[in-house]
Amino acid sequence: MNPTDREYTHPDVFTIGVEQGWADPETDPTRIDWVTRQASAAIPFQVIDGRPVNPCEQTGIRYGRNELGHWGEALAADALVTAKDSTGMRWIVLIERSDGHGWALPGGHVDPGENPADAARRELREETGLQLTDDADWQISAPRYVPDPRASDEAWMVTVLATVNLGTYDALWEFPPVNGNDDAAAAEWLPANTYDDLMAALHTFYDGEVFPAHRQMLTDALATPANDTTGGAA
Repeated sequence: MNPTDREYTHPDVFTIGVEQGWADPETDPTRIDWVTRQASAAIPFQVIDGRPVNPCEQTGIRYGRNELGHWGEALAADALVTAKDSTGMRWIVLIERSDGHGWALPGGHVDPGENPADAARRELREETGLQLTDDADWQISAPRYVPDPRASDEAWMVTVLATVNLGTYDALWEFPPVNGNDDAAAAEWLPANTYDDLMAALHTFYDGEVFPAHRQMLTDALATPANDTTGGAA
């Protein structure tokens, strides 16, 4: 087999993935209703000979689902919650993923019929215990492809980023508390005036790294200076 034609699906997809509902039970993608899935896709993609084709990258796994359960696009939503301390330092909430893939924004799959913004708020509450008021000023981004290490050429992730700024607090201990729940082993406020600040804090305090799928998204979001009030992740 040509190396570019590698086939792989993690065994968990067929067992706990189906049992827990995050994986398609169908093992043959040519039997999927692709007309319906293409119509609802956030990023258009092709289907060739009954098999979906990743629209944004070649992953090295041409056939199968790697560690993802959903054939084709799976839509997620992620929550970027920011706040400042009295010195002007920007902080954000990250969770440590329980699957060992690093630290990430709170987030997860958008349920059928669910609005991505509502999904981001739900995942934030489920993974960190942080429940914001209905008048929180969320900013919703356009869908974007994320280079998830669990993806293949036939199963990939697209996410919508929901951002909210909680303002300024006199001291860090006054920030709304967060605790790791659900899929999160831990949840923490981390200093993030820049992406480099964030990486340094993770390495120094938790010997951790950012989840690969979120690195570029966080780099882009944190490129806006913390004292910029015109938008972004201020």
